[in-house]
Amino acid sequence: MKIFLTGGAGFIGSNFVRYLLSETGVRQVINYDKLTYAGNLENLKDVEGDPRYRFVCGDICDRAALDEALPPETDLLINFAAESHVDRSIESAAEFIETNVLGVQALLDLSRRKGVRRFVQISTDEVMGSIEGDRYFNETSPLEPNSPYAASKAAAEMLVRAARMTFGLETVVVRSGNCYGPYQFPEKLIPLMISNTIKNVPLPVYGDGLQERDWVFVGDYARALWAVAMKGRAGAVYCIGARTQRTNLEVVRAVLAGLGRPESLIRYVQDRPGHDRRYALDPTRLEQELGWRPAESFASGLKRTIEWYRSNPSWIEKVTSGAYRDYYQRMYGRREGYR
Repeated sequence: MKIFLTGGAGFIGSNFVRYLLSETGVRQVINYDKLTYAGNLENLKDVEGDPRYRFVCGDICDRAALDEALPPETDLLINFAAESHVDRSIESAAEFIETNVLGVQALLDLSRRKGVRRFVQISTDEVMGSIEGDRYFNETSPLEPNSPYAASKAAAEMLVRAARMTFGLETVVVRSGNCYGPYQFPEKLIPLMISNTIKNVPLPVYGDGLQERDWVFVGDYARALWAVAMKGRAGAVYCIGARTQRTNLEVVRAVLAGLGRPESLIRYVQDRPGHDRRYALDPTRLEQELGWRPAESFASGLKRTIEWYRSNPSWIEKVTSGAYRDYYQRMYGRREGYR
């Protein structure tokens, strides 16, 4: 099987590459990545010598480069590539429209022309906005994005649907909750909190910290994605959720407890504009159709994540140095934010 991944040097993509090479029988994995601040080849150092794996540096908006990199009749194309940080989309949406919308259309056009057999679009629960009370999003929930980032991902989903309905391209869409685990760039909540706690510096919490999210360990996500890619119904949407909703404040307190640090490190900061209050996903379709269940509880997944970051301080230093450090300081020195 020939697999073409875009954005495979990022957090989720790199973990999925590692899963493919260790847990499946794939014979070729091409990783096409632009290597923006969140895409880092340090994430894949351990697989560089694998003869089944090849990295190609490129932008999904560059149609000529894409054409050269994508083999004809590829079995599976999975699009991880995206601008993904909500705060940055609020500051400027242009990059998000370019990559998350125009880039997806470029991938769809090329997939049709080169005979890609199946196209999987990685989306997010944020396309459905915020859900109140004890209700859950599912695959038929309306799209109601509340940030420029979420709007760009919703637009991408519609382009994927159109390619299926108009041209017959075999497509599947995956929406997931908040992934966490090793190799996540420290702009997101959990790695930022772990990094700050280790350094004994304040932990910024938006508003009252009661925004609720659905947390999925990245190893469980990789298994779910592989099941969808291999056995999911063409044209379907699948929600990946682990039924582990936690408020941001609960997550921050769990990190502090896991590292034995006091809650006095918490600093409440001004809330993000248009901050969604609650995400919660119903994974029933994934469970019933494909037999997937998460292997990690939130407690066990967080423990594994904390231990990885404690054991890999050099990785944090490398990815937040130089150009990465400029971005990191610009974002968190001024706004102290996260997804």
